[in-house]
This record gives sequence, structure tokens and C-alpha cells, in this order.
Amino acid sequence: MKLTKDYQNIILNHTPLLDVRAPIEFNKGAFPGAVNQPILTDEERHIIGIKYKEAGNAEATALGYEMVSGEKKEERVQGWVNFFKENPEGYLYCFRGGSRSRIAQEWLHEAGIDIPRLEGGYKAFRQCLLDILDGTYLSASPITLGGHTGSGKTKVIYQVKKAIDLEGLAHHRGSSFGNYIEPQPAQIDFENQLAYALFHHNHAGYKHLIIEDEGRNVGRCFINKELFAYFRSGSMVILSIPLDGRVENTLEEYVIDSQQRYMNHYGEADGLSQWYTYIEGSMKRVERRLGGDRLKAVLAELDHAYRAQLATGSIDAHRDWITIFLRDYYDPMYEYQMSKSTRPVAFEGDASAVIEYLNQLD
Repeated sequence: MKLTKDYQNIILNHTPLLDVRAPIEFNKGAFPGAVNQPILTDEERHIIGIKYKEAGNAEATALGYEMVSGEKKEERVQGWVNFFKENPEGYLYCFRGGSRSRIAQEWLHEAGIDIPRLEGGYKAFRQCLLDILDGTYLSASPITLGGHTGSGKTKVIYQVKKAIDLEGLAHHRGSSFGNYIEPQPAQIDFENQLAYALFHHNHAGYKHLIIEDEGRNVGRCFINKELFAYFRSGSMVILSIPLDGRVENTLEEYVIDSQQRYMNHYGEADGLSQWYTYIEGSMKRVERRLGGDRLKAVLAELDHAYRAQLATGSIDAHRDWITIFLRDYYDPMYEYQMSKSTRPVAFEGDASAVIEYLNQLD
């Protein structure tokens, strides 16, 4: 039976992967694009695990064959067959590349499908990806893109080929209001996707890596300290946008686009209400830094803008609370952080100038 440990080509080609681990294992973390079609359900795996502890491997294996037989076996094998007919270049894996993926491989062979399995399974490939994240893998010089909140840094990142969008990988906008309706990926999934992105960047031969200036935590996802130190070891480029421009960017992202997401998810009437609750709750969570009086003022402006929108359909009044929040909360925090930064600033300019500067780098 074929084995492979050509992890580099798997990453480069985004090779389809069939994960035959139990759902509970898959949900803790899997590889980008992997599909879970388990050989054992969570309950079956639990029962067989007990048998293994009580009677050893042979008895546990025998129980597994007994539990997954007849129509149950046929259904699972047919699912795998369908997957590999659609993805003939794919591989399969279990946790350590042992009995579960070997048995699945044998059953597929009996069904006329010969597919390699990952040598060492999930554990070995996962270690390969962790090695990419250790802070020593990359040869490119990192450049962090900074700027006041609302400057549109993510829009710039999208227009620079040698950039990696950390917020996109974490599915979070990196701010107090950064949550999306959909949950963030599991930490392991975030790390695996980041490792794929870094590997592709390195393989492309870029001499510079552009990332947005983030803390170690992007929502609930976090960057390990070695990789974070690497990100912070280079210079900065500052995106400089006037306050009124930042207000418009914030209005577009956190009001117009965000409201549309909520309405798409909850329906038009409930969506606006859910959006308001989310924004209000996000404001209250930063009361200690914003201050009680400022919080009351910004909440009053939010309430006024929300009521005006319901009555007239206009979003114009939302600019008022956005201005207060940027000016009184985010700007002082950003300026304090920059005063403590020792990273050199290589360039500063507006969006078009910054994009031109970053794209002319190797």
C-alpha cells in the first residue's frame, strides 16, 4: 500500500485530503481543505478505546471490524470512493498514519481505488507545519503595515502580492468590534492555514513579507511568540489617512457591510436589532479604557443614529459615534503604542503611495 510524506507538494498544490479520524478529533483541528469522513464515529472510537485499554490492540481491532461491517462499512467506503473519484490526486490520513488509515486504504483497494496515505498521519504533517511557524523558517524581511484605526490597512494588504492577511486567516478584524457572525477557526486550524500561507510566500521567493501590524492575539487566535518576534523584527510602513477618511472607512465596514451581514443572517428586521446589540456590547466591553462619561456619550450617539436610521433609512448619523470612538478611544491608544515602538519607519503615505511603495519591493 502506498505511503507519502511529500508534505511540501501537498502544501504547494493544496492537495485534497480525506481525514478518517473521528469528528471530535477533526473539530479540534485539521488541514486546509481536508474533508472529514470518519472510519469510526466518536462513540465507536470511545468504545474501542476502552477495549484497547482493557484487552489490548488485537481485541480492539477485532471489535472495530465487528462494529463497522455490513451496510455501515459499505456506506463509509462508498463515501470515500466518491471523494476520490472527485479528487483522484488526493491522499487520506488518520492521526498517526496507523490502523485506521491503513484499513481505510485496504477497503478502498478492495473497491478498486488505490490512494496513498500520509506516512505518520496527521501528527507528522502537523509537526511539519509547526516547524514552519517556529520563527526561523522564513528568509524574507518582514514589514508591518501600521496606521490609525480606520485607515483601511486591510484594503491595502489585499492589493500587495507579497502580503499575508492575518485577519483574514483568523476571520477577525483585529479590533474591539472585530467579531464576525461566523465563528473564528480553531487555533490549530488558524496555525495550519498560516503555515500554508508562509510556505507559499517563501516558495515564491519574495524578499519582503508584508503583514498588518497586529498584536499577538487576533480575536481568540494567537501567534506564537517566536513567529511574532520575527514579524516585529523588521521595519514599519505607516498608512496615513485623515480622520474624516477613517470615519468613512469605518462607516463602510462596521455599519454598511456589517449590517448587511447581519440582515443576510437574521433577516432584515432582526438583523438590524442584532447588529445594534453587537455594537453596543462591544462598546461596553471597553468602558475601562474609554471612561464612563465618554461611554455614555458614545452610547447616546449610537442610540440616536440607530433610531434615525430606523425612522428615515439614513446612516449619516452613525458618523458621529464613529468619530468619537476613533478620536477618543483608538487614536490615543495607537499614539501611545507608537511612542513605545522601536521599529524604524521605512515609509509613510496615503493608500495609493503605500501600495506603490510596497509593490515595488522585491
